Amino acid sequence: MESTALSVDGVTMQFNLAKENVDNLKEYVIRKIKRQLNYEKFCALRDISFTLEKGDSLAIIGKNGSGKSTLLKVISGIIRPTAGSVTVNGSIAPLIELGAGFDQDLTARENVFLNGAVLGYDKKFMREKYDEIIDFAELWDFVDVPVKNFSTGMAARLGFSIATIITPEILIVDEILAVGDHDFQVKCENKMSEMLSRGATLLFVSHSEEKVKQLCRRALWLDHGRARMLGSADEVCDAYLQA
Repeated sequence: MESTALSVDGVTMQFNLAKENVDNLKEYVIRKIKRQLNYEKFCALRDISFTLEKGDSLAIIGKNGSGKSTLLKVISGIIRPTAGSVTVNGSIAPLIELGAGFDQDLTARENVFLNGAVLGYDKKFMREKYDEIIDFAELWDFVDVPVKNFSTGMAARLGFSIATIITPEILIVDEILAVGDHDFQVKCENKMSEMLSRGATLLFVSHSEEKVKQLCRRALWLDHGRARMLGSADEVCDAYLQA
């Protein structure tokens, strides 16, 4: 039986940044065809490697711009790495930019079923889970309100509730606990702890060393796209704070 949930091997992510300003689409297309666009290469990740065993928990820490969210997007399959590979053994629930996939003109009720379909759940299953989703998100007074009128916190609450209606094998969380009030953050933390107790594997990005130590056994410190330290959550967080 495969015991490794996730294997990241030599992942590098490079982006091309245009060096000059182009005023309009027509000029951009012409320069692109004539190969007259000059790019500056930006390396967001450099040769990142680690493995995560099933049921384990790993935090990714580092300053803004260190490559944390880029790494999560590569692992989730949202973007392809320039080099290296990612092997995933199990279903993934990526809680990244919650609410970004909602149709802003549809109501919360309609988005529940739309997102359920995107996640591969049929309408019968979503009907059975509907009350549970709205209860957890605490949005009964807003189920028939278009999501475009929601605050960022309300949309994130709905997104988190939909994404966690089943326990995934791998849970990927990016800073969502910073959204919403304290009581809802505690609910999210309790929900994730419950999932971990059921055997889920956690990959967690946060700027809160306290939450990292509370939820994760190990941590990876990224610095300008490079892996600076990998070890126990306590040791890595303490080294990061002292740097």
